[in-house]
Amino acid sequence: MNKLVALSILLLSTQLVFAQLNKPVAAKLDSIYSDDQKYRMQFDSMMNKFGLQSKELHSLIVLMNQQDSINVVKVTTLLDKYGWLGADSIGTKGNYTLFLVIQHGNQAIQEKYLPMLQAAVKKGNAKGSELALLEDRVLLGQGKMQLYGSQISMDNQTQQYYVSPLADPENVDKRRAAVGLEPLAAYVKDWQIKWDVAQYKKDLPKYIELEKLIIK
Repeated sequence: MNKLVALSILLLSTQLVFAQLNKPVAAKLDSIYSDDQKYRMQFDSMMNKFGLQSKELHSLIVLMNQQDSINVVKVTTLLDKYGWLGADSIGTKGNYTLFLVIQHGNQAIQEKYLPMLQAAVKKGNAKGSELALLEDRVLLGQGKMQLYGSQISMDNQTQQYYVSPLADPENVDKRRAAVGLEPLAAYVKDWQIKWDVAQYKKDLPKYIELEKLIIK
């Protein structure tokens, strides 16, 4: 058999295998996405209705954490078997779900699969903006400062949101732009935060101390 013909047959058979494989994988990830979001979609309304310290909200958080643990097992099983599949294989939603579930995993899970996401971004199988968010979470979990300002915390005493400890705040928008994220001032509006670099630098020591309490 001609080598070129043999190679063409091999490529075609590989494509057929992926076509058969990825439909069930994409369907499974679609279900996982729904499970990931169902309790989070209730969070804001529950907090506004019952309060941040309410037993109702606490019960919702418990359910959310339990579901996250289940989702992590499902997604890491897929990642360990197939690697970080791109949107061309499992669709945009399925690809995003891989990131979403790892981001909602615990520190050990985030650190374990961070290199896989980094490699996926280099191959074009994941977005740099998603990697930035996971890198920020991992850094904060390690007691370090984030790089992109994606993580927001709340001061329990004042009930005010703030940008979690951020390194080199003067150049954050350059880093954000490089990975496809909007300027920080626009991003933090959702939390009623007014981004002011000079003021943030003055408040940063306080935020670092607050974050130590959160990590504990």
